[in-house]
Amino acid sequence: MALATTFAALRHRNYRIWAGAGFVSVIGTWMQVLGVNWYVLAETGSATSMGFAVLLQAVPTLLLSVWGGALADRVPAKPLLIAAQAAHAALAAGLAVVAVTGAGGLPAIYAISLATGAVSAIEGPVMGRWCSTLVPRESLGNALALGSLTNSAGRILGMSAGAVVVAAVGPALLFAVNAASFVAVVAALFAVRQGERPADEPAADAAPADGGIRAGFRYLLRQPVVLVALALSFVLGSLGRNYQVTMAAMSDGPLGGGASGYGFLSTVFAVGTVLGALVAARRRELGYGILVGAGLLASGLQIVAGLAPGTLSFAAVILPVAAAAVLIDTTVGARAQLDTDYAMRGRVLAALAVTGSVSAAVGAPLLGWLSEHVGPRQTLVLAGATAAVATVAAGVALDRLRDRRLRRRVSLVLAAPVVRRPVLRVASTATRVVRPAWTLARAVRPGPVLAGTTRLVAGAVPGPRPAPVRPSGGSARPARSTTARPAHADAPG
Repeated sequence: MALATTFAALRHRNYRIWAGAGFVSVIGTWMQVLGVNWYVLAETGSATSMGFAVLLQAVPTLLLSVWGGALADRVPAKPLLIAAQAAHAALAAGLAVVAVTGAGGLPAIYAISLATGAVSAIEGPVMGRWCSTLVPRESLGNALALGSLTNSAGRILGMSAGAVVVAAVGPALLFAVNAASFVAVVAALFAVRQGERPADEPAADAAPADGGIRAGFRYLLRQPVVLVALALSFVLGSLGRNYQVTMAAMSDGPLGGGASGYGFLSTVFAVGTVLGALVAARRRELGYGILVGAGLLASGLQIVAGLAPGTLSFAAVILPVAAAAVLIDTTVGARAQLDTDYAMRGRVLAALAVTGSVSAAVGAPLLGWLSEHVGPRQTLVLAGATAAVATVAAGVALDRLRDRRLRRRVSLVLAAPVVRRPVLRVASTATRVVRPAWTLARAVRPGPVLAGTTRLVAGAVPGPRPAPVRPSGGSARPARSTTARPAHADAPG
């Protein structure tokens, strides 16, 4: 039953076809990512330059994703997606030529990275909206989680194979493999049966492109919960997700792992993303509580990663960090689509893509610069602490916007018998222990001494005791006090 729940989206034929093609493409994509990062780092020896290559792929998203979102809500997706795959294949082949011949050098690598980012900016919202129509609405969250699983498994194979290939023959072969992988995506686009796709919800009325973009911004401004989630995603993405930079800096610096160490850490990180995707797929609902919890976990462990003494200990920490990162991405993607109108889905996905690109554009160069001038370890600790504070602030804001649901849930948990009874038992035991001790402490505590009186205090030397009572005539009367008295007091009257 649990297995069927985890892979529920695979019951749909169109999604199975798309997931298989995506798996092949993701392998090639991550091989290319590793190849570009290591090529730039080997040529320059600078983590900042590597971050600059990531920046160039992210910048076009800032300018073009909103147009891609408007197109996704208005025009057929298949022709645009086929053209995008052809462009990606051509650009990957261009990287292979540069790596083999050296023609153009780093400027050519940067130019191709910029062009790749431009194609991805237009393709992303179109791809996201089209993929969401492959399954019914109730299976969308599971489909997104399985998409994360596909990406994570492909990343494992891509990074593992890429590390071996780049160490043996260099990055050119990685780029060639990625160019060939886009053929599988084009084949899947033709294989999907339009008649078997779930019925789409009514789309928004056609409008001029500028009006469509403005309408998307106005709509998002009226969705404060989604805005807070996007803001948290930006902080966590910029400071806690650019491990392609910090892992390389740690491997090349204090860990001393070199290229093989970087490949090993990348593989471990990918394994963690698989685990996170499986956790996300098993959950029936991905809510904002999961987002905040995963953010706190990732931020805290990032601080620990900065203190790790060696490669193995660093790898042990980034494994759960990677799992939390996938939970964060999947939850934000699911809420952005499920909590917004279908007619605005393309533009909402464009905003999500812009958020991810801005986080990469800001975070990658910043983390690279900090790694060079402050140190990789200090960078991880500082970034993790900042992300943790931002997560707490976002959690408080989300709780207020959603009618303090978290506070009510905590109250219900504390009121449950399984929690209340042990708490009351501990409180009762503590009361029985503390109250007698407090009473005794008050009894022996020194007080003010009044004129003409004496007071027994703890540790004082006692004075003469009163004389014992002597019986007389069947009655007893108290003996006279032996304390000091005036001399005439005992004289007969």
